[in-house]
Amino acid sequence: MPFLVFDIEMTGPEPGWNEIIQLGAELYDDQWRSLGTYLQNVYPENEEAFTAKSEEVHGLSIDDLEDAPMIYDVIPEFEAWIKAKTNGAPLSKVVLCGQSVVSDINFLRFAYRNEKMHWPYSNKMLDLHTVSYLFFMIMEKNGKSVPRSLSLGAVSTYFGFEREEDTHNALEDAQLTARCFKEFFKIADLMKYVEPS
Repeated sequence: MPFLVFDIEMTGPEPGWNEIIQLGAELYDDQWRSLGTYLQNVYPENEEAFTAKSEEVHGLSIDDLEDAPMIYDVIPEFEAWIKAKTNGAPLSKVVLCGQSVVSDINFLRFAYRNEKMHWPYSNKMLDLHTVSYLFFMIMEKNGKSVPRSLSLGAVSTYFGFEREEDTHNALEDAQLTARCFKEFFKIADLMKYVEPS
């Protein structure tokens, strides 16, 4: 099953009022080999919901998005990109992955519903926040020092990765997330399960 590690930037935190303004993703095969990257800005339909606070996070102004397509054009383009990279595999086989990915899935689902488009993805997902919590708990019980925070910045710094910019970019965050997943998968390969007595 392909892993789609994605991230979105929004005009704020509320699906339905706030909207997606940037979608970034890296697609991987089931061995975590990269199949390609995607990045697209999106012009929001509800300009009133564009907040200064969100602009501080992603660094995108409404002027930066002037020539960007609307979400109803981006969704089919994004689906076509995934299909092209997976040789036409059904989107229902794609595992959605990200940092606190439920939030991003909720925004994307709302966009699909708002545009009256069919949600094609599987219900399988991989959340870096949850994976980090479990792995760091195990590692700490085995004498390893682990970060106190489970933010993408803290987890990626733990593995020696850093953002290039102070602001968030959806593709860069997706790629950082994927690099952390790959590190956890390497750790999983070293683990041995012992039956409790």
